[in-house]
Amino acid sequence: MTGSILMRLVVIAVALICGIPAIAQPAILLTPARVEVGSPELIQLTGAEDATNVDGEWLGRKIQFFRGRDGHAWFALAGVDVEATPVPSTLRVRLHQRDGQTSQLTNPVDIGPAHYRTSTLSVPPRFVQPGPEQMEEIKREREIKERVFAASAPEPLWRGSFHAPVRAVPTDSFGTRRVFNGKLDSVHTGMDFRAHMGTVVRASNSGTVVLAQPLYYEGNCVIIDHGDGLFTVSMHFSRIEVHVGEHVSAGQRLGLSGATGRVTGPHLHWAVRWQGAYVDPAKLLRLNLDAVR
Repeated sequence: MTGSILMRLVVIAVALICGIPAIAQPAILLTPARVEVGSPELIQLTGAEDATNVDGEWLGRKIQFFRGRDGHAWFALAGVDVEATPVPSTLRVRLHQRDGQTSQLTNPVDIGPAHYRTSTLSVPPRFVQPGPEQMEEIKREREIKERVFAASAPEPLWRGSFHAPVRAVPTDSFGTRRVFNGKLDSVHTGMDFRAHMGTVVRASNSGTVVLAQPLYYEGNCVIIDHGDGLFTVSMHFSRIEVHVGEHVSAGQRLGLSGATGRVTGPHLHWAVRWQGAYVDPAKLLRLNLDAVR
């Protein structure tokens, strides 16, 4: 037991013995409570009303907290990459006070495995073995995406819970190991919706459009920055109806679904990325964030 934790326990014990109301001590809560590979996590810090700023670090990534709607608790959205190794980890949170003092909390987080399946798909050969010209195109697009993901608004741009981008049946495809034309090629980093050609695609939450263009694998693609390193990525549009730099509101129309890029048929691929980590979109949709921000 560390000295700081022991001191807190002593303070609480003395307060109880003397009949003095105990001061709430900072505490960390993660939702979902079971943390798995590919899991998005809502981190809540309570008992830190007097802090002027709260930040932290988890899995080698910086975390910036924001005050919740009640003005008391602090929150942050984070997550574990779908290809991460299930190992014990440590979440570190720093509380900054008005007088310049800083205190730190550490919270052990066990990351459990997630069991994903394998699927076999057939696509045109050029999407499995691109030629020299296609490889140059893919390289240029990779650099574009790296620049896009490297810059995110320093504060959350989203409000309330996230919602599905289309009215269509989702598939249990996140995390699937995908074999294209007999060759293991990738891990599926998003979820697919069985959207018919021309289905309206909407923004799952508010944010800023940071990419809206055709790409080799993704087809017509729209990326929205929701702030603090959180992005949503929508692929295979038949038509894009927004432009880079445009601020979109939750539910705003982005375009129409289609079958562009590396696909086997019309559908919408929707991915959620936090600071380079791809997390399960279905779990993000299940998080109730309406009382958070």
